[in-house]
Amino acid sequence: MATKVFIVDDHYMVVEGIRSLLQNEKGIEWTGHAMNAASCLAFLQRQQPDIILMDINLPDKSGIDLCKEVKEKYPSVFIIGLSTFNQQSFIQKMMDSGASGYVLKNATQEELMEAISVVIKGKIYFSDEASQVLTKTDANPILLTRREKEVLELIAEGLTNNEIAQKLFVSPTTIDTHRKNLLAKFGVRNTASLIRDATKLQFI
Repeated sequence: MATKVFIVDDHYMVVEGIRSLLQNEKGIEWTGHAMNAASCLAFLQRQQPDIILMDINLPDKSGIDLCKEVKEKYPSVFIIGLSTFNQQSFIQKMMDSGASGYVLKNATQEELMEAISVVIKGKIYFSDEASQVLTKTDANPILLTRREKEVLELIAEGLTNNEIAQKLFVSPTTIDTHRKNLLAKFGVRNTASLIRDATKLQFI
């Protein structure tokens, strides 16, 4: 099945550039583009792509806010941040809003294809330049999604998987997955170590 890709960017040249890179690729179905947040939301009411390449700087709303709104309304849509900004704060905010990846606008065709193939599997992708920014000594290398942060805070409050699931209106299995992902991201084996490290790194 082809991966349906949609782009939100207010620069026509960027849209055309990315479209020309992707439209003839096997396994990619180009579903169109929006020049602003309002058009993007209107499009999503009609159909949902698998992946949205989303600019951070939009004329009517920041891509960070739009990302959050789209993920709340359409949680199954994966979002890759697309930007000329290679700063940790932008990358972190985009990931906090639920994005699954971050790519710079100067990305090559190979990089875009790799980002799409990684993200569609439910994993996180950063372009090389974004990774370098995140792994600098002053940057926190652990990136959590907004939902992971919520789960982490509730774990710290001593709630069980079932209690957290009820509070967040999801299944206990989903919470168990989040818990395992958190343990993996912090590189720890149990909840006590997770809370200790998360507190030390000021996540909670």
